[in-house]
Amino acid sequence: MRALVIDSFGGPEVLRIAEVPAPTPPGPGQVRVRVEAATVNPVDLATRSGALAAAGLMPARARTGLGWDVAGVVEETGPGVAEPRPGDRVIGLHDRLDVPLGTQAEQVVLDARALAPAPAGVPAAAAATLPLSGLTALQALDALGLSRGETLLVTGAAGAVGGHTVQLAVARGLRVVASARENDEALVRGLGAERFVPDTADRLGEAVRTLVPGGVAGAVDAAVLGATALDGVRSGGAFAALVAGGAPVPLRGTRVHQIWIRADGRALAALAALAEAGTLTPRVAATLPLAAARDAHERLAAGGVRGRLVLLPQKP
Repeated sequence: MRALVIDSFGGPEVLRIAEVPAPTPPGPGQVRVRVEAATVNPVDLATRSGALAAAGLMPARARTGLGWDVAGVVEETGPGVAEPRPGDRVIGLHDRLDVPLGTQAEQVVLDARALAPAPAGVPAAAAATLPLSGLTALQALDALGLSRGETLLVTGAAGAVGGHTVQLAVARGLRVVASARENDEALVRGLGAERFVPDTADRLGEAVRTLVPGGVAGAVDAAVLGATALDGVRSGGAFAALVAGGAPVPLRGTRVHQIWIRADGRALAALAALAEAGTLTPRVAATLPLAAARDAHERLAAGGVRGRLVLLPQKP
């Protein structure tokens, strides 16, 4: 079968499509999925460039697979798996870095507990955008523990993670202050943000405090602004950093949480239900064949992508 792999670290030129053996039959508690769609995420760029290896988060290997998100069809289940069943449409998250094959392949084997039923009526490409960004947003909000009616700052609110954070926060009854590019104001307000601060503001913290005297109760820093975003949080508030090394010093008694995303099938099922209900919006920036992975990496690295770039591994 075909799979996207790297044999060395570097720019998009190190990406290649390899012909590899199909995954071995799933073991106990595992499921083999025929991949219909797999998104390209910032973690894929960091893996490919070697940034994660340099940070000690993964070793350098002769071959490494790419891809975390997946939407597809169950082909085979291992011992002890009652659900899902062969033929079921699922979404899931591959949350390991050191793997020979990721989800950007024609097939992948995952733990059954990392999967959830795909949202009904949502195309595979759109469904594939939910796991990583949706779970990141959900786990960040859980860590903050804010109460209904409190205010939340979301940086990078027009991006995939930021947008899902806005929508999930609003669904919890939080009042959202969104920060994004000026031309994204209509987009983030459409997602439910009550107030808006352009990311070009000279002093983000002061701009936020002008809207919310004393500062917001918490922040989810999807744009990795660190201390700049923390300045808008009230003393004793809460802050969620989403990227390794992005957590600021917990000034003024702020509770700073470093979010390490993890697979969670039950939580993913809840996100799928929200997508079915229209509360959570899957956002596809573009779909590309697996062979166009280099283009996807270049576009994502250039910035300004709204939603996720989605690879379609199956041959037409």
